[in-house]
Amino acid sequence: MWNKTNIEEELQQLQAPNHKEIFDKLMADQNLRTSTHEEDLNSRLTKSGQYNAFNINLLDSSRVYTLENIEKICVLYRLRFLDIKYFKPQLPEEAIHKMSSLEKEHDLTLQGLKVMAPSKLFKLEDKDDPLLFAPIGNGHYYLIHKWGNDLSRYRKAFVWPMRGPVHLLIALAFLSFILTSLIPSGLFSKNEDFAQWFILYMFMFKGVVGIAVFYAFALGKNFNPFIWNSKYFNA
Repeated sequence: MWNKTNIEEELQQLQAPNHKEIFDKLMADQNLRTSTHEEDLNSRLTKSGQYNAFNINLLDSSRVYTLENIEKICVLYRLRFLDIKYFKPQLPEEAIHKMSSLEKEHDLTLQGLKVMAPSKLFKLEDKDDPLLFAPIGNGHYYLIHKWGNDLSRYRKAFVWPMRGPVHLLIALAFLSFILTSLIPSGLFSKNEDFAQWFILYMFMFKGVVGIAVFYAFALGKNFNPFIWNSKYFNA
């Protein structure tokens, strides 16, 4: 039986090579923010929800992720990374308990919470594996809790064509090749050669591209890099 994809593990593998460097930089940024001449700015930023003033020494360094790596995972698996107010389901008790524990341990009120999950779990405005994050500052986020079922192991391959225009064209070209190959030899001519096959292939390719374009416009679909942090359904 095939194992499903655990997004938290995917994040850990992506960040593992530079984990120490990332956390050391975060420690340096924290020391800079807490300097005397920046205390007022630190207070204003915290109130506006741009980041939470965690005590870095009390955090689990393995749960700190950069926005860059979060974006990469969202693009790979076609996920959204949005404010918690757009998240439809109720948070599980375990997530709420972890939030309360963090607030008590760090003596703060969590702000700017975000959730990484498939689009269907969000209340998106009209233009299966959630992870709850809290912003730390300078493009870093702390993973509070993960719950729910893991993603299908085929999701990454299934959404691969939506990673960009080039990926989509390659996928459509491959699909057209398969469809053309399924057409019985000699259906249109007794002596079929490569030139005839190529003409049939181009006809099939144009048809597949036309269907894809119609589907994209009709349903308001867009490529993964443009939707991962968008609150709009048809971004």
